[in-house]
Amino acid sequence: MLKINDIVPEFELDAYKANEIKKVKLSNYKGKWVVLIFYPADFTFVCPTELEDAQGHYEEVKKLGGEILSISTDTAFTHKAWHDSSPAIGKIEYPMLADTTGEVCNIFGTYIEKEGLSLRGTFIIDPDGVLKTIEIHDNSIGRSTKELIRKLEAAKFVREHDGNVCPASWEPGKDVLTPGVDLIGKI
Repeated sequence: MLKINDIVPEFELDAYKANEIKKVKLSNYKGKWVVLIFYPADFTFVCPTELEDAQGHYEEVKKLGGEILSISTDTAFTHKAWHDSSPAIGKIEYPMLADTTGEVCNIFGTYIEKEGLSLRGTFIIDPDGVLKTIEIHDNSIGRSTKELIRKLEAAKFVREHDGNVCPASWEPGKDVLTPGVDLIGKI
């Protein structure tokens, strides 16, 4: 399983996007922030709410220099069928990747072997391919794309402002900390 600050290994999966099924490589996004959204399965209850929420913030992610890739163990053909039949999923513009063997899910530690499904996992990879955030939780708990955006903004900020760190609940425009300077007298 990958850890924070590991280089994410290359992978290639079939993906559904814009009425096409094609191969997608992680390296296609070199130089961008990559947000991976692992989810259990197509045609479920919580998953469409999360993926639709991510679509609602897709332009924000792109403005931050990022790309969203959703991943489940379903086939790309199943993604297309879901996209064609669900009003929520029909809005999706980002690639929906098919990890049918669970190999990529395994790399990220989200694979539930007995079920052949993924846990809900969200990962942010920096433009150099370095893993910066990990969020994995129970499949009955939906995620917040608003919080994901905040984490992406914080990761981007600290990358661009060497020596600064973001405190709890930091948002753009708020005060940041400089270790060794701001800690004096604030403990």
